[in-house]
Amino acid sequence: MGSSFKSPADTAKAIAGIAGTKEKSSIGNTIILSFLAGAYIAFGGLLAEIVTGGMAAAGFPPGLVKLFFGGVFPVGLMLVIIGGSELFTGNNMYMTVGVLTGKSSGTGLAKNWVLSWVFNFVGALFVAFVLAYLSGVITADPAFSAGALKVAAAKVKLDWGQALLRGIGCNWLVCLAVYLAIASDDVIGKILGIWFPIMTFVAIGFEHSVANMFFIPLGIFLGDITWVQALGNIIPVTIGNIIGGAVFVGVIYWFTYLRGQKI
Repeated sequence: MGSSFKSPADTAKAIAGIAGTKEKSSIGNTIILSFLAGAYIAFGGLLAEIVTGGMAAAGFPPGLVKLFFGGVFPVGLMLVIIGGSELFTGNNMYMTVGVLTGKSSGTGLAKNWVLSWVFNFVGALFVAFVLAYLSGVITADPAFSAGALKVAAAKVKLDWGQALLRGIGCNWLVCLAVYLAIASDDVIGKILGIWFPIMTFVAIGFEHSVANMFFIPLGIFLGDITWVQALGNIIPVTIGNIIGGAVFVGVIYWFTYLRGQKI
């Protein structure tokens, strides 16, 4: 009976192969799949805000509110990985391993990262404005809108250094979630591999650039947060995400398992 999971070394090889596939993807497909990934992460964020709306006001301890928020948010990455789409933060790991193993090029990495970042933003904005705000879902209960505003306000209050460092911690864990999902050869294993690291980063309070492309604009639509404040968070978080995913997962696992090998 065969194993239902790959070894860490075989997982690293699979990630290099996936990077090669992403390299060959057409611009049109990358744009569509990036839009979907932004929307999927936004669905997870919207669910988390609805589930925890009013919990703090009802007297729940902050740690428990964070646990519930983190407990439902991983549905977004489950949709990304199992459904298939192009998520900028996961691509920070994929394309780095691809370049280091020769499965992809620097040009391919740049194309993938730019397109996925931009159209993740478009997808997240679509969910924030159309499906959360215009639909009335987030304003259906004052607790929901108050909670969403509180989330956005807390994010834009972070200084540049805090946002960058929280971005590193976030994508270290996000890319580990992707790594564990690729390691598993069955859907249940992928779900569990995704859930624990994603719940962890969210409950801790780390910062995910694509999630913030949903959380902060939703705060803009609901209150007096500005686009300048939004970019003041999203840009350093993006840089931190690149460091966390590319260096702490991509480079380290390439160095450990793939360096000097022909894949």
